[in-house]
Amino acid sequence: MRIGSTVTVALRALKRNKLRSILTSLGIIIGVGAVIVVFSIGNGAKSIVEAQIAALGQNIVLVNSGSFNQGGARSGGFGAGTLTPDDAAAIVREITNVAAISPEVRSNSQILANGLNWQTQILGESGDYLNIRMWPLSEGSMFTEQDVRTVGKVCIIGQTVVKQLFPDESPVGKVLRIKNQPFKVLGVLSAKGLSVQGSDQDDLVIIPYTSSMKRISKQTMLRTINVQASGPDILTSVQNDIIGILRERHHTTPQSDDFTVQNQVEITQARTATTETMTWLLSAIALVSLVVGGIGIMNIMLVSVTERTREIGIRLAIGAHGRDVLLQFLIESVVLSLMGGTLGILGGIGTSEVISYYKNWPTLLSPVAIVVAVGFSAAVGIFFGFYPARKAAQLDPIEALRFE
Repeated sequence: MRIGSTVTVALRALKRNKLRSILTSLGIIIGVGAVIVVFSIGNGAKSIVEAQIAALGQNIVLVNSGSFNQGGARSGGFGAGTLTPDDAAAIVREITNVAAISPEVRSNSQILANGLNWQTQILGESGDYLNIRMWPLSEGSMFTEQDVRTVGKVCIIGQTVVKQLFPDESPVGKVLRIKNQPFKVLGVLSAKGLSVQGSDQDDLVIIPYTSSMKRISKQTMLRTINVQASGPDILTSVQNDIIGILRERHHTTPQSDDFTVQNQVEITQARTATTETMTWLLSAIALVSLVVGGIGIMNIMLVSVTERTREIGIRLAIGAHGRDVLLQFLIESVVLSLMGGTLGILGGIGTSEVISYYKNWPTLLSPVAIVVAVGFSAAVGIFFGFYPARKAAQLDPIEALRFE
């Protein structure tokens, strides 16, 4: 029998039992849909992390306070103020491949201007900070290293601060007060909008880190040192040099470091590792439902062989070969799987869009996940359909005709 005729017979057989065919495919539909949804959410979460890391700038090495052992307790990053401006100066002085550096101090404070007040984040940085972050100004200019050395009362502000304190005028050249100290506004940052976590990236004031330490926060230690290497191929080298310098200055060992040094690649890998693990774990659970769906297909195909024993006997008696019967039942099994796979893909894509819309979770459809889901569903149809098809093909025509 020609393949076209065999396919027609197989489709006709499935059409006779539409409801049973759909219910049989339900396990495949759920499994494929779940795989698509899981990968979409996982890829969306990964894209969030990558966007966060990209916002740091290019070729960045972050040096954070903390991560130290003391009395048997281990602290994470920012756990203790252990970095000093002298550490930053030593890094610049002793490492030739450092393109830019910005010691960082963070605090929050009420600011006032034009008779208005606003609570915002005060970021103490060096004059290189905007170059490191690749964050342009919409107007004005950045403060200089001279302002840093002289503990200058100058600042640049984000767009949210402009809207709150200078709604009807340009703030450049104006004065705002931080803890009752006047700071001249030199420039305005270009808008960045909300971060991927929903925080307002434009709600901040950046001042020289020396001014933050001595005039505002009264901190004596740094929170972070942002270091930009001169190229991506030397990130690891710069990172190792920084570790060596700080261990020498802080008199620590790998077991007692009171700082954490990570390059951009490591930060990305660390933050995406958990997401990738959860994605694959949930995908494995979803694949289990595909296997269960395959078992359901096998069960229904065995029932179908029993129900159609006389039909099979008649076909064999009038000249059909065993391979024709085998192919027919195998096609029926594969069609059930592919039908379930197609509906599962559509359902998975739709569910991903619904989740993204109502829960405000970013989702990113993965072509690889779609291809894998379709391929796996077809493989399930072949694997679990082969035994019932082979059983049908091996029926004795005479015994089949006698079957009641």
